[in-house]
Amino acid sequence: MKILIVDDDPMATEMLRHALTKAGYEVATAGNGVEALEALTKESYRLVISDWTMPEMDGVELCRRIRAMAGAGYIYIILLTARNSQEDTVEGLSAGADDFMPKPFNPAELMLRVRIGERVLSLETRDVTIFALAKLAESRDPETAAHLERVCNYSRILAQHLSTLPKFQKDVDPAFARLIFQTSPLHDIGKVAIPDCVLLKPGRLSDREFEIMKSHSIFGAQTLDAALRQHPEAGFLRMARDIAATHHERFDGTGYPNKLKGTDIPLCGRIVAVADVYDALTTRRVYKNGFSHDIAKSMIVQERGSHFDPDLVDAFLDCEPQFIAIRDRYSDAVAQAA
Repeated sequence: MKILIVDDDPMATEMLRHALTKAGYEVATAGNGVEALEALTKESYRLVISDWTMPEMDGVELCRRIRAMAGAGYIYIILLTARNSQEDTVEGLSAGADDFMPKPFNPAELMLRVRIGERVLSLETRDVTIFALAKLAESRDPETAAHLERVCNYSRILAQHLSTLPKFQKDVDPAFARLIFQTSPLHDIGKVAIPDCVLLKPGRLSDREFEIMKSHSIFGAQTLDAALRQHPEAGFLRMARDIAATHHERFDGTGYPNKLKGTDIPLCGRIVAVADVYDALTTRRVYKNGFSHDIAKSMIVQERGSHFDPDLVDAFLDCEPQFIAIRDRYSDAVAQAA
């Protein structure tokens, strides 16, 4: 993440620059608010650390100017100040500051406050990206919206169950379950690149058409990878990319696009594979009617260790009542909307 330091004191600027660079951040500096605004028009900075008292334009006025700018994303602002009165706090917050830090600063406190800013920015980036991309996928197929809702709920149920098992407790926690719920709707984002004649064909695909359809996992991973390069701090994009790329891999190594095998397939991809296939089996599509839960269950159990991770099939069986409840809830919602 690029951070802009704004301070007219060279010693304070150098101390801030050293601490942030040592922590791995890319840092630029400006001597006052005027220089900072000029820098912001030339480069993209997501976080600004500014002194309050400076010549030409102080930190409070800089906050106001930044908030008045039309930009591509939110800029998180930390004000450095020796002021600590209630009136100063109100003035700074009213101008658009997000946080305050006393001067002289403590390096450990600085890192904590910068990481808080990162979390806030990550939430903003995540919510906007997921909403935009999921709506893009939804626009291609009238069935997609309910499919996305079901798959993200099935995925969360599986992740929550895994978090109770000793084998997975190191890798799966409540945060993982929340993240897979939020990112799994992007598993089929690559289908925006598939022609309608293939995507919506009401019948069996030819071999050539199936190869075209399979490419959606590559297109989806490439799309999310491009977003990840722009926002490397957004960990949710990494999980979304892994899901898009691997939810059609098979545990025995015969899946696509990369024929990954076993635990070489990211856990999030193995989870969504079960959720996605269960939903495909139990719902009506343009090319088939939906199967009952029992038939879908028997087909998934039959593929234990071949298509699916055995641990995920066992988790699915343990979570049967929740799967049935989710399927029924969204089936009823679709029927009422029809």
